[in-house]
Amino acid sequence: MVFIVEDEKIFKIVIFMALVGLIGMIVSAGSITPREVKIKEIDKGMIDEEVTVTGFVEDIKNSKTGKASFITLNDGTGKITIVIFESVKNEIERSDLSIEMLKYRKIKIIGKIAEYKGSMEIILEEPQNLKIL
Repeated sequence: MVFIVEDEKIFKIVIFMALVGLIGMIVSAGSITPREVKIKEIDKGMIDEEVTVTGFVEDIKNSKTGKASFITLNDGTGKITIVIFESVKNEIERSDLSIEMLKYRKIKIIGKIAEYKGSMEIILEEPQNLKIL
């Protein structure tokens, strides 16, 4: 038995399947979060990877130029520097939260792993990726 399918029907099926796929991608994209890691797990093989880290803020310093803030985050497995550049810091402070208020607080951040002078650090790229717990 041979089925003959018209081009128009094939086209409609393909369009339908493409739309279902796109809608599925859009719906699931909002719920995908970077994997949560412990600080001791972070290594050079993870550079440019976006991760989630939770820990306590031990210290906060500002760069000499004032163009960046550096948070020392401790999760019990290790410590890492969280870098917050001036543009992101300004956006955070527009929501009535100063970076200095984070000291000794538990936070969760999503950021990109980078290396600076041989040390691993995490760059906070979006103000909404910083949550006080």
